[in-house]
Amino acid sequence: MNFLRSLIPGSDTNELASIPSGQLFLVRGPNSPKSNSECLVLNGALSIRKTTTEFNYQLVVEKIYEEGEEDTSADDDDDSDEGEWSFLIDPSLRISYTTTSDLDATGTKDPQIVIVWKNLTGEPGEQFRFICDPSTKPSELDKFDLVARQSQYERKYKKPAKKASGVDLEEFEYPFEKPIALVDSDTDNEGDIVNTIKDKKTVATKPKPKTVAAGTKSETPTKKDAPVTEEIPDHTGKELHRAKISLHMFDGVKSVFVEQLSKAEVTIYDLGNFDYWLEVTNDNKKYLGVPITGNINPYFNYEHMSFVFNFITETTAVSWLLKFDNFDSLDAFQTVLIESLWEHNNKQKWVKIKEDEREYLVDSFQDFKIDDEDIDLPDEDEEDEEYSKGLKQSNAGEDFDEGYDELKKFEGKGKNSQLAVGHSNNRTYVVRDNKLGVFKQTDDNELEFQTTIDNIATPKGKSFVPEKVMLHTRDKAMVIQDPDNLNSLYRMDIEYGKIVDEWEVSDTHKVRAFAPVQKYAQTTDEQSLLATSDNAVFKIDPRLSGTKMVESNMKSYATKVGFSALASTEKGYIAVASQKGEIRLYDRLGINAKTQLPAMGDPITGIDVSSDGKWILATCKTYILLIDATIKEGKNEGQIGFLKSFGKDSKPRPKRLQISPEHLAHIQSETKKPLSFTKAHFNAGIDSREQTIVTSSGPYVITWSLRKILRGDKSPYLIKRYSDNVAADNFKFGSDRKVIIALDDDVGMDDRRTFRAPTRESLLTPSKRIQPLSRNSIVKTL
Repeated sequence: MNFLRSLIPGSDTNELASIPSGQLFLVRGPNSPKSNSECLVLNGALSIRKTTTEFNYQLVVEKIYEEGEEDTSADDDDDSDEGEWSFLIDPSLRISYTTTSDLDATGTKDPQIVIVWKNLTGEPGEQFRFICDPSTKPSELDKFDLVARQSQYERKYKKPAKKASGVDLEEFEYPFEKPIALVDSDTDNEGDIVNTIKDKKTVATKPKPKTVAAGTKSETPTKKDAPVTEEIPDHTGKELHRAKISLHMFDGVKSVFVEQLSKAEVTIYDLGNFDYWLEVTNDNKKYLGVPITGNINPYFNYEHMSFVFNFITETTAVSWLLKFDNFDSLDAFQTVLIESLWEHNNKQKWVKIKEDEREYLVDSFQDFKIDDEDIDLPDEDEEDEEYSKGLKQSNAGEDFDEGYDELKKFEGKGKNSQLAVGHSNNRTYVVRDNKLGVFKQTDDNELEFQTTIDNIATPKGKSFVPEKVMLHTRDKAMVIQDPDNLNSLYRMDIEYGKIVDEWEVSDTHKVRAFAPVQKYAQTTDEQSLLATSDNAVFKIDPRLSGTKMVESNMKSYATKVGFSALASTEKGYIAVASQKGEIRLYDRLGINAKTQLPAMGDPITGIDVSSDGKWILATCKTYILLIDATIKEGKNEGQIGFLKSFGKDSKPRPKRLQISPEHLAHIQSETKKPLSFTKAHFNAGIDSREQTIVTSSGPYVITWSLRKILRGDKSPYLIKRYSDNVAADNFKFGSDRKVIIALDDDVGMDDRRTFRAPTRESLLTPSKRIQPLSRNSIVKTL
């Protein structure tokens, strides 16, 4: 439509133009198996807003709440439908106009203006349609049309549109196009690749090796043959993004990336059903292909304008590096890849989440660095640095047989599975099959076998292998869960060596996770504890008659949230994580969460928090999130997210802790298994500060220095490999140097000063035994 235009008055607000009322619909093509039209917002406002990036604007549809209807304020924990939809304004949206009478073949008595734009992240042919309310003024439509064109002009030409003439803006006047049926998959359609996907495994073709003249010796790393598996499958994929790159492969022997292709292109394809594919081509010949999942371990390096990912098959693990020409090219590629990865994990379109949530998700891939003066941590012991540099590598591989015969007394049919580190009695407890091994922490910082509690069984005599355990009431008792009975918990009397009570928690809620009511409640006689079910957070009080759930201050949700883990601070603030990757922060039970952090899409398997609530540590399968819960700006500046809500534009920047792709290539070539982190822990102790993180995967134990993470150190972690898989690990209570480790068939305490910076040698050479750095071993080493 042609609207009369007028100049835009100057404004300091982010909103430049708006349609105050209307309805938002998603319209699909005739071939879609879903309904042709879906109402997304019944009553909303459409506006054009500035973004924080120059020459970029957003099209925003915001739900309007009527009086008496529940609003989604920042202080509430919203489980309702999305209240806001946003779209980056780009010429590819092809914003156009029509009327309801043109859409309805039978004619419409009172036609309404319809604003239409393409759904760039949906199926081909999908459109968004905003039907303006009849009360919309012509002047509002005129202004909206002008601002939309100017926004597209600035986005395309990267310059202000104030001097753009009417003729210049005519470029962005598009005719309305109805969705059309998709063409048959045997023919080309808007550049789509022809043929169907046959196999989504990671595959690569064999490159031609770089030739060297006879009799010469290359002084620099040369091309290596890429692992050959099978031909890259043909597929019918919609091209989402294409960029020029050079391709490099990691040489594990020389520990460098070697260029394989100086000129190549990387393309991201949408295969449908939330599956995406990354492909590298050279002269239009397919060279490398990989499905976009968390297993590629994506890593962005902005200093070198590169993207690194892993190529993994059942027999091969290789790290690839894509080097981009400039920052803009890398940034555009990163945007599409993150959207694709998130949609694959969440089975939901990226466009459905709010802008601030998108920024939170993108930020998790960015470098995280703060100034030294902002780091409120104790100084690191210089002795740690001396030991990590000065101790001989041979010490890590020595056998240590003293006390090994006693460890063999703790035997069982299965493998070690659970670990509980005492807070009050210097004991460590390890679950093996349906037995519980008890170990004493000696003055020499070693573990000494004490006894075995045989045949863990209910008071009615049913034996079982515990799924979860937690020490309780000054380590005199242990709370145990039977995986076959999630409606109850059991209390074992440690001194008596038997389960003495069954706590029937609820007939309707299965216990998915439980934790102390305060971080160090285990050092007191506190009887109650916290727990979650699929859709509720509540307290368990064993002193109640009948079922033990305290329903008076339970927080429950109408939908299945999928709670999977929880933890508490020293003051009893509560962090709860879900299988979707969401994190909710509460200051107490029974109310809405003060903060809800968006879902990454990967299940969170464990969560820990610092004593003061400043830091949150969430464990996913292939990475760990470190989140600063301090509010940095706004009226709640200085508060933590447990007590106040983050502002809409001030959500925290999460830091993704992950093993670098080149180190992961070494690890996975050895283990032949994907990365799978055990629950990550901060070091813990009354009146101590969190400064180190520990986790494990397969036979590797990894520790991160919090100080080095915050400084942006390129190598903030140390690794040690053992001869067996690690079942569980944690710090000794009150120490950040001593790590207690339960291997599949062994238990011991190690000193993290024997851990090494990851190298090919340290990653491939296992320690025969868990080797604590005792005084005797220091003397032998020196």
